[in-house]
Amino acid sequence: MISVALAAYEGELYIEEQLRSILPQLSEEDEIVVSDDKPGGMTEKLVRRLAEEDPRVIYREGPGKGVAANFVNAIRHCRGDRIFLCDQDDVWLPDKVQRVTEAFNAGATLVLHNAYVSDENLNITAPSFFALRGSRPGLVHNLVKNSYMGCCMAFDRSLLKKIMPMPKAVPMHDQWIGLIGEIYGKPAFLDVPLLYYRRHEGNVTGGQTDTRQKLQWREYLIKKLIGRVFFGR
Repeated sequence: MISVALAAYEGELYIEEQLRSILPQLSEEDEIVVSDDKPGGMTEKLVRRLAEEDPRVIYREGPGKGVAANFVNAIRHCRGDRIFLCDQDDVWLPDKVQRVTEAFNAGATLVLHNAYVSDENLNITAPSFFALRGSRPGLVHNLVKNSYMGCCMAFDRSLLKKIMPMPKAVPMHDQWIGLIGEIYGKPAFLDVPLLYYRRHEGNVTGGQTDTRQKLQWREYLIKKLIGRVFFGR
């Protein structure tokens, strides 16, 4: 069973297009769990309407504590053996689930795939996110320069017991999951674009941080990883 964990916040502009790009790729027993961090608005109305059309869409109210906590909430409601992370404003290419599933079947426990970077109208502005980011596996590399972009990630449920509980002040949920996968799992990097990574004025992620903050975040991550690996906390 596949679960898609989608964290939403004022996502009404693009979320229906995103959901409709995913649903044809799922089987009848699969699910999309939408955690809405601003319930009561148009996002909730759209998702609930789609849920009436297709019971594989499941609406949940988010905790209202930011992006990482919203993803944690979505993941906690997922029942699948394989969990795909999902942003509200991208578009999945038709073979994404198939290609990622093939990587899992080949032995991976964590999968990261490439993406087309696009503008709000899905015009491609960069043909390879991997090339832009210098993405590659490796614990040290991904502590220094994170390759793990959530919308391009999926992981096996076997990693959940190591991922959770996620540290409350973790700067990026996807980097934490990726680093845990590097330590405890078998990551697979698929150098093929499997979605349109839509960049627009309303993106929640992608902001700039200064060097001091980046160093503080990495120090925090290292401490939390040491605590998880050696002390189980």
